[in-house]
Amino acid sequence: MDVIKNVFRTNVRQYGMIVALVLITLLFQLLSEGILLKPLNVTNLIQQNSYILVLAIGMVMVIITGHIDLSVGSVAAFVGAVSAIMMVDYGMPFYAAMALSLLIGAAVGAWQGFWVAYVKIPSFIVTLAGMLLFRGLTMIVLNGQSIAPFPKAFQKISTGFLPDFGNNSIHLLTIVIGIVLSLVTVVQEIRNRRTQQKYGFDVLPMPWFVLKLAAMVAVINIFTFVLAQYKGIPFILILLFALVVVYTFVMKRTVMGRHVYAIGGNEKAAKLSGVKTKKVTFWVFVNMGALAALSGLIYAARLNAATPKAGVNFELDAIAAAFIGGASASGGIGTVIGAIIGGLVMGVMNNGMSLLGLGIDWQQGIKGLVLLLAVSFDIYNKNKSGA
Repeated sequence: MDVIKNVFRTNVRQYGMIVALVLITLLFQLLSEGILLKPLNVTNLIQQNSYILVLAIGMVMVIITGHIDLSVGSVAAFVGAVSAIMMVDYGMPFYAAMALSLLIGAAVGAWQGFWVAYVKIPSFIVTLAGMLLFRGLTMIVLNGQSIAPFPKAFQKISTGFLPDFGNNSIHLLTIVIGIVLSLVTVVQEIRNRRTQQKYGFDVLPMPWFVLKLAAMVAVINIFTFVLAQYKGIPFILILLFALVVVYTFVMKRTVMGRHVYAIGGNEKAAKLSGVKTKKVTFWVFVNMGALAALSGLIYAARLNAATPKAGVNFELDAIAAAFIGGASASGGIGTVIGAIIGGLVMGVMNNGMSLLGLGIDWQQGIKGLVLLLAVSFDIYNKNKSGA
């Protein structure tokens, strides 16, 4: 029991949010009379929140370094507008327009990162200016009007699905992918357990470990089975999965990731230890700009139009997802998985409240309270542990 308590205590915030996500999902499943977890609604839930989850991945890295980015919604709107001009007005191939759009987003991130990292202007001020600047540029580029429609191939990024073998009532490829992911998960968890035992770290007792594996396999296969009952796995889910895997690896297993955490924990100490703090901060903002551009492309593809009002409040949802998922307002703490869980909590709440017919006023108020409670929980745990 002591080992279980220690494992839970060191991961209390992340485990707590997983439990909260499960409870919130079950609550809205009951209140909506089973509509929430219907295959069509689950697919819509993924597609509706994909662009916020992409932003949350970049935002949690910015927050870990002790900064904030208020401009991501405006940058997403601006890049969506520019991509529409390239594809719709000038007939540029969608892959070339996407590549240029991502480069534009990275350039915007470099512009803001320069002022934050090298000129030492607070990120709040720099990105607030960026929020106003790129919202204005979006209006100018679009001339106050929407541009549509996008090419069909581009739309599939956000609304397309993996093809299946033949015409089946259930998407067999999705079932196969679920089984493969289950096997990979089991092998990876066993490897991690052996590595922890090799270095003398606390691990869960075998019965609890087996129970954990069974729960993970059940969740993966139930999720893929639900998707298989509609059209299968959306392309956007594959993209999200790839981003989560890559960024989790970067943050946990690379020097760059360790440096990001070091800067957020204590920037002066990190600098004295040889970390190039300015360079790391600069590249974190470049990365955020590229992900904001990707988010804007996903949103434009789903909407099938570039609009002046695109991206409104995206930054607030991304910041909320990062904090709800366990990021600390003082920096140095947070995970990519946590940000995704936080984004899913917000997404399920939005979808569930909409199914129940709650107005936008109630939805905003409830989300605000959830964010406040999540940050309060973080501060309570810090004070309790003496951090």
